[in-house]
This record gives sequence, C-alpha cells and structure tokens, in this order.
Amino acid sequence: MANISIIGAGTWGVALAKVLHDNGNDVCIWSALPAEIDELMQTHKQKNLPGFVLADDITLTKELKEAVEGRDVLVLSVASPYTRKTAARLREYVKEGQIIVSVAKGIEEGTMKTLSEQVEEEIPQAKVCVLSGPSHAEEVSIGLPTTVVVGSHSRSLAKYVADLFSNTFFRVYISPDMKGIELGAALKNVIALAAAMADGMGFGDNAKAAIITRGIVELTRLGIAMGGYEKTFSGLTGTGDLIVTCASMHSRNRRAGILIGQGKTCEEAMAEVKMVVEGVYSAKAALQLARKYNVEMPIVEGVNQVLFEHRPIMDVFVELMRREMRSEIGEEKWESE
Repeated sequence: MANISIIGAGTWGVALAKVLHDNGNDVCIWSALPAEIDELMQTHKQKNLPGFVLADDITLTKELKEAVEGRDVLVLSVASPYTRKTAARLREYVKEGQIIVSVAKGIEEGTMKTLSEQVEEEIPQAKVCVLSGPSHAEEVSIGLPTTVVVGSHSRSLAKYVADLFSNTFFRVYISPDMKGIELGAALKNVIALAAAMADGMGFGDNAKAAIITRGIVELTRLGIAMGGYEKTFSGLTGTGDLIVTCASMHSRNRRAGILIGQGKTCEEAMAEVKMVVEGVYSAKAALQLARKYNVEMPIVEGVNQVLFEHRPIMDVFVELMRREMRSEIGEEKWESE
C-alpha cells in the first residue's frame, strides 16, 4: 500500500482516486478550488461523473502542505494550462525523490514544453513520470475496462507506478518514450477538434476517417522529428487515444469541435462545454513545433486558422482536399512507370 495524493479534483483526478483507492492505497484529494472539496465532502459525488460515489475513507483537503508531505506519490491532475503554476506551488513541500505522476494532456504555449518537462523544471528534486492513453474519466470511474501507458526515464519507476494503478479493469503498460507519449496525448486533441468540426459540418464518416488517419501521420512525423518512438504513435497514446477522442461524446474536444462546426466561435463552444478544452490550448503550440522542426502538418495548420484567424471551416477543408496529389506511403518502387 502507498500513500497517494491526487492534486486536482476534476473528473480525471477523482476517477483515478477511485482506481488507486480500490487497489488498497491510502488516497487524499486536494483542489485549488475550495468549492470542489466542499462539494465532495457534502455529496461524495463529482457532478460530471454520473454513477460515481466517493469512498468515505478517501481524505479530502484544502491544504496543499497536508496533501504533499508524507505522501509517496503525487498524481498531478490539474488542467494543462495550470500545470506549471501548480508545480511551482508544490515545490516547497516536495521532498527529494518524491514521485509525481503527470496525467493531464497538453503542450505549453510559448515554451512548447510537455507537461513533464514543466514539472521537472519547477520541481527538480522530484521523480517525474506520465500516465496516458484512451481513458475517459466517465468510464474509469464506474469500472469499465481501460488500458493506458506509464512513461518514465526509469524502468523500475514505470513498473512501480504501473503496479499501483493496475487491476482487473485498468491495465497499465510501461514505456521509456515520455516525449512520444505526451506529444500523442496533447496533439491528438488538435486532430480531434478537426474531426469534430467535420461532424458539425455534416461531412460524414468518410471525412472523419480521413482526418483521423492523416492526423496520425502528422503526429508521427512530428514525434519522430522530436525524438519520439515511431511505435508510440501507432499505440495506445497515439492511435488509441485519437480514436476514443474522435468517437466519444465524453470528449470535451469532440463536443467543442462539433459546436464550432455548427457555427459557434471557439469561445462560445468552450463556454457551452463548461470544461477546459485541451485541444484549443495545444493548437498554437502544435503549429509552433511543426514550424520549428520543419514538419508538414496541414490539419493542425487548418485548425489554427479556424480557431484563431476565424477562417471559414469550408475554406480550410476545400484547401485540404485540393492539396497536390502524392503517394500515401512516401518512397516506394513501382513495377513500371
């Protein structure tokens, strides 16, 4: 048994608290928003997790020091735009070698840093790893089968964290490719916005399949250029996570993208979803990375044009369809010209 704190009381953090508690660990939940802790104390429910009930013996606290000190593992589950700020608050309480598991998905605009890189910069004394994969909180919180990946610089650390989370409905693989895992997790949200915009426009299943497939190509190109493993992008945190985000209405990115496709602005869509839409925050960083590494990412570029330049979606899709014809698989040998 380990003493574990969840830093952030959103849907994903609370769902993971249940997994860890059910596995026999001592679990504490902290939130920067006192109202979230008050609600959990009063109702034992998370308003966005139907059917979920919080166990009585999970500790709830508004004091960050209480949540950090004496804990073996901290699960950092705040929305990605708040990762660096929260890590900076944690720094003074984190002991040498304390484990932090980053479970959000995103890239920092401006610095283009992954979430684990931000945590490592802010808390250099911590051992940092990541957990990601196709895993909607709504399903995990009620025990539906789910498979994810833990990424770490250290095999032994990855194995330790995987063992903490693993059970009969939550299967955890391990990987040394932290960079690839986090890029797939963050940038698939941008591709999912494009697929959902197509749905909102009524373009049909063929268009969505094309966006998903060519989106994986874009993610893989960039990931390899940045030092990620090619296999990562065809695995759970690449193709797997993109499929679930494009297919499920649990996805905030999908809901927001559909609304944008139906004519709402980015701001209106996010206000209606009422939760952080990670793809919006990662889109600019994705385009910055594409340009920095000289990688062609036309879908990502188109999403940026829609979100931030207010370009009509139909114009973007027509441009994508009229791009110069080429081979799908790149270099190949033909039997004849």
